[in-house]
Amino acid sequence: MKTGILGGTFNPIHLAHLRIAEEVREACALDQVLFIPAATPPHKPEFAAAPFADRLAMVQTAIADNPGFRVSDLEARRSGKSFSVDTLEILRRADPAGERYFIVGLDSFRDLASWKEYARLFELAHLVVTARPGVDIPDPLAALPVAVQGDFCYDGQLKKLHHRSGKTVIFLEETRLDISSTLIRRKVAAGASIRYLVPPAVAAYIGDHGLYRMPGKGNH
Repeated sequence: MKTGILGGTFNPIHLAHLRIAEEVREACALDQVLFIPAATPPHKPEFAAAPFADRLAMVQTAIADNPGFRVSDLEARRSGKSFSVDTLEILRRADPAGERYFIVGLDSFRDLASWKEYARLFELAHLVVTARPGVDIPDPLAALPVAVQGDFCYDGQLKKLHHRSGKTVIFLEETRLDISSTLIRRKVAAGASIRYLVPPAVAAYIGDHGLYRMPGKGNH
C-alpha cells in the first residue's frame, strides 16, 4: 500500500492542508493519506495549542467525507517529542512492505538539517516536497543538507532526487492557498468569520468547544 504521511500541529486543520493532501494523493497515485497530529512538536518549545484531543477531533471531522484520508493518534500514544523520524520508524515496523511518502513544504525541506536524524528520513520514506507554482529550486542537490548530498543523484526530467536506498525526493507544485492556522486563530480570537478557511464542520467544532476564543468575543 502506498501511504502519504502528512504531519502537523493542525491547530486547527484548514483547507490548505486538505488541498495539499489531495494533490499529493493524486500526483503520487497513493492509496491513502494519513494525517498525524503532533502531540509535542519538537520545533515549538513553547507550544501552546488546543488540546491534542480537540486537534485530533478536528482532523477527524475535516476528512470524514474523503475515503482516501485517514487520521492517526500515534504521536499521542508514545512519550517524548513528536520527532518525524521516530514516527516513520514506527510506521515502517507496522507495515514493512508498504511504501510511505512523507509530505513536507519547501521551507521545511530547506531546514531539514535541524531535524533529528534527518538522514534516516530518506531511508524510511519517499519525500514529497510541495512548493508554490513558479517557485523553482535552481539546484535541488544543493537544497539538501551538505552531509547527504553524495547519497543522491538528480533526474531533471522527472524532477526527482534518487537516494542510494532506492527512495526518492519528489518536487511538486501545489495550489497555493494563502491560509494559515495562525491566521485562523487570530480571526477566532477577534470574533471574525473563518468561513471558507476551514471546513464547515471544523468551524462548528471550534465554536461549539470555545477554542481560540478571547473573553467577550463570539464566533461566526
